[in-house]
Amino acid sequence: MGLKFRRQHPIGKYTVDFFCFQAQLAVELDGSVHAKPSQARKDATKEAYLKRMGIRVLRVPNGMVLEDPELFCRKVRGAGTESLFSKGR
Repeated sequence: MGLKFRRQHPIGKYTVDFFCFQAQLAVELDGSVHAKPSQARKDATKEAYLKRMGIRVLRVPNGMVLEDPELFCRKVRGAGTESLFSKGR
């Protein structure tokens, strides 16, 4: 698809794991700490902020990247395609 991602990209007061400017897509890799209620609340606040900025967020478990990289790539491609089409690009 030719999408390019920046790693550890700052957006406002937050930093996203990966960001594609063209698709306005943030990919967040979540480890086990994200299951804790306090972290889940922080994640929800961050995600709401990004959504207000017009950025779509794809959350993926850390393990998926190494355990099933093809599935990970399909999810990112799907989210990128959806973001591009929803923005009329």
